[in-house]
Amino acid sequence: MEAAVKKNDQVEVTIEDIGSDGEGIGKYKGYTLFIKDTVVGDKALVKVMKTGKTYGYARLVELITPSGSRIQPRCPIADKCGGCQLQHMDYKKQLEYKENKVRNCLTRIGGFTKIPMEPICGMEEPYYYRNKSQFPVGRKKDGTLSIGFYAGRTHSIIDTQHCYIGAKVNVDILKFMRTFIEQYHIEPYDEETHKGLLRHILTRVGFQTGEIMVCLVINGNNLPHREKLVEGLKNIQGMKSICLNINTSKTNVILGDKVIPIWGEPYITDSIGPIKYQISPLSFYQVNPEQTKKLYELALQYADLHGDEIVWDLYCGIGTISLFLAQKAKKVYGVEIIPQAIEDAKTNARINGIDNAEFYVGAAEEVLPRMYKEKKVKADVIVVDPPRKGCDQSLLDTILEMGPKRVVYVSCDPATLARDLKYLCEKDYDLVKVQAVDQFGHSVHVETVVLLSKKN
Repeated sequence: MEAAVKKNDQVEVTIEDIGSDGEGIGKYKGYTLFIKDTVVGDKALVKVMKTGKTYGYARLVELITPSGSRIQPRCPIADKCGGCQLQHMDYKKQLEYKENKVRNCLTRIGGFTKIPMEPICGMEEPYYYRNKSQFPVGRKKDGTLSIGFYAGRTHSIIDTQHCYIGAKVNVDILKFMRTFIEQYHIEPYDEETHKGLLRHILTRVGFQTGEIMVCLVINGNNLPHREKLVEGLKNIQGMKSICLNINTSKTNVILGDKVIPIWGEPYITDSIGPIKYQISPLSFYQVNPEQTKKLYELALQYADLHGDEIVWDLYCGIGTISLFLAQKAKKVYGVEIIPQAIEDAKTNARINGIDNAEFYVGAAEEVLPRMYKEKKVKADVIVVDPPRKGCDQSLLDTILEMGPKRVVYVSCDPATLARDLKYLCEKDYDLVKVQAVDQFGHSVHVETVVLLSKKN
């Protein structure tokens, strides 16, 4: 049967739902269309860009009747930039969308019918919340300099003067960097030819300490006129660390492995609650400190520690959750695959005077099964905070064998969360609490904290 529409057709639709990537979903004669930059309730004229058997993609041509949930984005390039997908949606509606996204995944993928869902934990101020920004550097078609963010699903740079979700100081940093690049003829990197020097400008800001780091990612081993770079950047209040990151690989991975400090410390410090952390350019550290504090407090509350528990924190990064848990546990063991992160975790334990946390380098799905098999290690509570792909089955099987009283699952992907919870709850665990936390306002991403309890 032929689709109700074909490419380049213009049709009117009413947006009835929002997809997992934040696109509005409307139907024309029963045929589903996904349309970026629309919200539930919009009546819109759209142009069909691509069709498949059961659904297609269209772009917004004109709003006929805007939805009551639609707002004017603060950022003038929000519709082009890939950083924000939902800035045109009222913040309360964004929270509703994210909570539903988690609930729908648990129902559809996890097969759960009764979901003990707490109300989503939103932000008081969903702007200027990011403590880390990565700005690609390139040239426009006319040869002029471009610094900004990638357009959605592309590597085309959208030139940016001011980001409404990044730290405010980035405006001053980028203003100086534009002058420095032009004045000293620093050639931006070209992905296609693998020529040019400056690839990215990475900034990190300690929201509690005010400390600032600027790290330039370069396709080479040195940066000309770096004394002039230092001279200009160190005048920005709070500047503590200026460094280079060497990435000469033909890759779209942003950071290389080698960091060269050129002024100040090779790290900045920040704190979440009572715990201080040292953060280097390569450290994984949550980008929203205000919401991270709430996230970790939830994880600590769900772990329900009384001082005599053995806790394993898997995918521990630089020890952010581990050190929170160590305040109330007898012993915490952290596991992380990145050696530098484990060095940071040990340093962070030391600067906080925490001596009941121990850290292992390796893949969680290898370290825990091996330790359990060889040393019969125990766990009263296991905390997992995996990447988007979720947990390997071998790790889930080891958790089931070890049988901790509680499992606290911190997730950045509701789909893999639902898959893993289904596996654990079909066997030995009950789903006790689920709470979504908005770490990434104006984007489609959502964090979730879940408590599982061992069945009697």
